[in-house]
Amino acid sequence: MSTVAKVLSENLLSAALPSPAQIAVERAISELRRGGLVVIRDTEHHAAVLVQAAEMVTASSMRLLQRLTGSEPTVAVTRQRVAALRQNASNSDVQSLIIPTGADPELVHRIVDPTFPADSHEPTAYTMQELSLIPERDGGLVQVAVEVAKLARLLPAVMFARPAARDVDRVAHWSRDSGLVLVESDHVKMFPQLRAGRLVQSVSAEVPLADAENTTLVAFRPLDGGEEHVAIVVGEPDLTAPVLVRLHSQCLTGDLLGSLRCDCGEQLRGAIRTIAGEGSGVLVYLAQEGRGIGLINKLRAYQLQDLGLDTIDANELLGFDADERIYLPAAEILRRLGIGSVRLMTNNPDKVGQLEASGVTVVERVSHVFPSNKHNEAYLQAKAHRSGHLL
Repeated sequence: MSTVAKVLSENLLSAALPSPAQIAVERAISELRRGGLVVIRDTEHHAAVLVQAAEMVTASSMRLLQRLTGSEPTVAVTRQRVAALRQNASNSDVQSLIIPTGADPELVHRIVDPTFPADSHEPTAYTMQELSLIPERDGGLVQVAVEVAKLARLLPAVMFARPAARDVDRVAHWSRDSGLVLVESDHVKMFPQLRAGRLVQSVSAEVPLADAENTTLVAFRPLDGGEEHVAIVVGEPDLTAPVLVRLHSQCLTGDLLGSLRCDCGEQLRGAIRTIAGEGSGVLVYLAQEGRGIGLINKLRAYQLQDLGLDTIDANELLGFDADERIYLPAAEILRRLGIGSVRLMTNNPDKVGQLEASGVTVVERVSHVFPSNKHNEAYLQAKAHRSGHLL
């Protein structure tokens, strides 16, 4: 049995059950994805909100929000999205727009989704400018609600209402009686770290690849049942020395379909060839499509790029940061493989910084560059000039 295999066997035996906090957040994510309502509670500040993902809003759900809480629903979006709608946006990370009573749900969709089909009767930029704007507290309940929408790979926007005349001690009973999922704000904030720290090896199998025949695929998934990550282990890495490693975020269009809009497919296959050429190493394949915004939002960003925006402006117009990826799961996978120091194949300084901050020593950055084509030249230039990617 190889050294890596022994480490994996020991980790599999030490797996624990998911925590109630992790389960609650995962249920909230699932509920938002299917268009349901979720209660988010902040016990410390004695507050709660009832939320729905804004892109899933319907006329009936707007009425339900109002009926259950006794207050008018409000739309919360990120600072990036507000900047696209208003000239007088504040610096708060999340801000709320007060929509008119009895507004059509299409107004909500137009507020949160720049790719939503336009009609002549739909609101103009001037109408958006007239909507009342409320800066929300950074780190507060509304921002937490938007974070859950992000975790669900939905647009970073929610419709919410505050329960009327109910203190925090009654919220649990109210949510249970109403058949609603209840999640604590603190649990949402700690969820990325909690999920990454509770990855377990599900299975490993030898899978000869076209460019690396001596290869083992090791699948990891969080105990809450979330998306799987895969470690592609080529050869038998020497765990006493820095291991050649590539972190690769999944890209359906580039990795599988051969899209020319990015260089992801070339980076994936090129990394495997390079690792095989050196005799051993690991490629960590991470389930964070579209720089962490998900496939559907990535395709929305492509629509906006077709209108002339670059990749960063498109993501921000949707309300996201330029890059939403986190590498805590990658660091945890490397630890599970027994790897503490790496030679990292990347052009992205953020990968180096996040791995180092997570306790993995990066002893060398190995350049990983491929020629551009007429379809991805502007994309690669934007990454280099605006995101600081190296050559």
